[in-house]
Amino acid sequence: MTAISDGFLKLHVKGQPFVMPNPWDIGSTRILESMGFPALATTSAGLAFSLGRRDAEGAVSRAEAIAHARLIAEATDLPVNGDLENGFGPTPEDCAETVRQAVEAGLAGCSIEDTTGDHANPIVPFELAVERVAAAAEAARQAGGLVLTARAENFLYGRRDPDDTIRRLNAFAEAGADVLYAPGLRDIETVRNVISAVDRPVNVLASPGLTVAAIAEAGAARISLGSAFALAALRGLVGAAEEVMERGSFEFASAKPGYPEISALMKGRG
Repeated sequence: MTAISDGFLKLHVKGQPFVMPNPWDIGSTRILESMGFPALATTSAGLAFSLGRRDAEGAVSRAEAIAHARLIAEATDLPVNGDLENGFGPTPEDCAETVRQAVEAGLAGCSIEDTTGDHANPIVPFELAVERVAAAAEAARQAGGLVLTARAENFLYGRRDPDDTIRRLNAFAEAGADVLYAPGLRDIETVRNVISAVDRPVNVLASPGLTVAAIAEAGAARISLGSAFALAALRGLVGAAEEVMERGSFEFASAKPGYPEISALMKGRG
C-alpha cells in the first residue's frame, strides 16, 4: 500500500472507531479538516445534490465521481475515501477499472456496493458480488494499494436479512476487502451482531438513535456520516430561504458560526 492508504488503514481499530465525515465540495472539505477529523470521504448523494440532480443510481457518472474525488483529495492533507457506488458497472472489470482510477486520483480508499441499479432486483447475486470485490481488490493491489471497503446493501433496500448480510461480508473479506460495511443498521443490537460475526474492521453508518459511544462498544472501527452533513447544510439553506419568503425577516443571518469563524476554518488557503 501507499503511505497514505497504509496510514488510513491503521486508523481502523476495533472498538475505537474514528468518525469519517463526508464533505461535498472543497469548502466543506477544508472546514472538516480544520475541525480535526482524521479522515474524510466523498458522498455520492452530496455530489448529486451539488450538481442539481436527484440522488439515484446513475445520477453521477464514473468520470464525474472520480474527478470530484480528486478535487476533494487535492484539497486536504487527510486520507480520503471515495464513495464509488456500485463500481459504475455490473461486471468485475467495471469495478476493477473504477478502483484503478480511484488510485490514480489519489484516494486512500474507496467503497464498492453490491447493488444493481435495478429496483426490481436491487442486490447483485451472491457469486457475482464476490467476484466483483475480488476484482476490485486485485486492481487495488496491482495499482499500488488502496483500502477497499466492500458494502452489503441489503438493509438499505428493505432486505433486513442479517444472515445473508453476514454471509456476504465474510465472503467479501475472503475476496480481499480490507473494511466491511452494511449501511442501514438502525439498532445497536444488529450492529453488534454483524460486527461480532466478521473478522475485518467494520464501518457503521451514523443514524439517529445511535451514538459514537454505543457504536464503539459494539466493536466498530469506523463511523461514516454519508449524506448527513450535506443534508444538514441544505436543510439550513431551505430554512433560511423559508424565513425570507414567508416572514420577510433575516434572523438566520445572526446564527453562529458567522462569517469570520467560517472564513477562519478555511485554513488560510486564500
